[in-house]
Amino acid sequence: MKVTIDISMYPNKDEFIKPIDGFIEIINTYSDIKVITYPTSTVIQGEYEYTMNALKETITKANEEYGMAVYVTKIIPNYEAI
Repeated sequence: MKVTIDISMYPNKDEFIKPIDGFIEIINTYSDIKVITYPTSTVIQGEYEYTMNALKETITKANEEYGMAVYVTKIIPNYEAI
């Protein structure tokens, strides 16, 4: 099953660009998902289990490297937006 996930990251710091860029850089290391970045969110798409795991790992890595952030997601199973 495919999944499309729309993610917005809100770092809990004044300098928020670096953590957002870092998150996008990490999620782009996963070769089996499509990633498109828009001004207000990033959309990822791929096989459900792989993509959800990539998101989980990316949030964990970003949290370790850049600190706390709030993530707002829309998860759309069985839908290919990109």
